[in-house]
Amino acid sequence: MSRTGHIEKCVVMARGLGTRMRQSDLGASLDATQIAAADLGAKAMIPVGRPFLDYLLSAAADAGYRRICLVIGPEHDFIREYYRKLHADRIEISFAVQPIPMGTANAVLAAAEFAGDDEFVVLNGDNYYSAEALRQVQALGQPGAVLFDAAALVSHGVIPEDRINAFASCVIDADGFLADIVEKANSGAEKEPRVVSMNCWRFDREIFAACRDVPLSSRGEYELPSAVILAMKRGHKVKVVISQTGVLDLSVRGDIVGVAERLKNVKVSL
Repeated sequence: MSRTGHIEKCVVMARGLGTRMRQSDLGASLDATQIAAADLGAKAMIPVGRPFLDYLLSAAADAGYRRICLVIGPEHDFIREYYRKLHADRIEISFAVQPIPMGTANAVLAAAEFAGDDEFVVLNGDNYYSAEALRQVQALGQPGAVLFDAAALVSHGVIPEDRINAFASCVIDADGFLADIVEKANSGAEKEPRVVSMNCWRFDREIFAACRDVPLSSRGEYELPSAVILAMKRGHKVKVVISQTGVLDLSVRGDIVGVAERLKNVKVSL
């Protein structure tokens, strides 16, 4: 597919452990179905009116993505069954299995057969990105990333500032390409506006070699940002656009009520 052409493929990483979501001391005002999904660590399927993932897939469809691959675990048959029974007119849903939750780079590698030789988008299954941000990925016209203004994530999303402060900062060069991803060492030390990655990437097949070769992180995972940095060291260019939109993040149980409130008037069309 041409680098300047419209892309249709989207990989959604829905496999994570959901360790923080399983913690029972976070979020007191949940109903039984929300608690059950949280106990499973299945963040993408937590009901917030309807399963959270439905809202993300609807936004992806609004932005023109037609072929969706959900990266799930072997224990996630209930996700397969839900989407197999769901009638979808705008998207075609397929699945890739990540046998063990070994990190986001490993999750992307699981979708290599789905991607083939085409460019594709990668998104977190526990984030809701606006259709506007997802259209910005299309407009890149080549492999790249939509990065998010940290202040906008706090003001427009439901992500608390202390969580944003723990995110790594992205460095952009003078030509508008990603130069580095730097762990934030000194909270509050930076004077310029921060931009961060929320795993909203556009890749071609070159990323797979980096996902295979990236070393384990200190957390014992193969992490996608590290794979991107490795690919950049090998000459891969990552074009950047900055979004001022918010992202809804389901990380802990305390996020559920606020996310549900923000999505209650959002129409889902799959």
